[in-house]
Amino acid sequence: MTDLELARYSRQILLPQFDVAGQLALKNARVLIIGLGGLGSPAAMYMAAAGVGALVLVDDDVVDISNLQRQVVHCERRVGMTKVASAKEQLMALNSQVTIECIAQRIESDALQAQVTRADIVVDCSDNFATRCAINAACVKGQTPLVSGAAIRFEGQIAVFNQSQEAPCYQCLYGLLGEQNLSCSQAGVLSPIVGIVGAYQALEAIKVLAGVGEGINGRVQFFDGLKAQWREFILKKDKACTICAGLVD
Repeated sequence: MTDLELARYSRQILLPQFDVAGQLALKNARVLIIGLGGLGSPAAMYMAAAGVGALVLVDDDVVDISNLQRQVVHCERRVGMTKVASAKEQLMALNSQVTIECIAQRIESDALQAQVTRADIVVDCSDNFATRCAINAACVKGQTPLVSGAAIRFEGQIAVFNQSQEAPCYQCLYGLLGEQNLSCSQAGVLSPIVGIVGAYQALEAIKVLAGVGEGINGRVQFFDGLKAQWREFILKKDKACTICAGLVD
């Protein structure tokens, strides 16, 4: 690492659990972030600031004035710009040492699988059920860790899936909760809720990449912003799951 990098990331390197090894792990990592909205904004900003070496940003939408209440990586001047281009401009201003690749379209099937397989971890910040299921299936097939987040109204949800043989996947969670199709545009959301969940996604991704701390693998956490309460549930692998059951010994 250069002297500039050592100075820049000194507050992280000072952490005994993290140290130079953790910082180097971030520098050499490639993270796929799908969705540059309310969740993807803080997730991308914290990972860029922390020194993740390569970020791949995927979003097929453009910045709208209604986004600015919660999507803090964007600004008024960039309304009408693609979200990935807007996010890249902000992230490069924050940390010019990070390599950023933009994909301004929806990726599916083989294209999605190729990006997931190349990534060290996937951060799912999408806002619809079908996309989350497709991302999960690609992560299970590619054996790529997945950090999944969601937020609506005053509520947030986060889970981490490490793709081990004994661990559940997002489809197992879906079987427990059922399909959830409401979006922020339909039900609304308070802006700090997405900030809390998105920042938490960045934290869990950084911990996985650096190999530090205890993650929330196999657990799902729910945040109630009105009551200021977190709840946690142990998520068991569904041995009949159509996506990950084949990973069971």
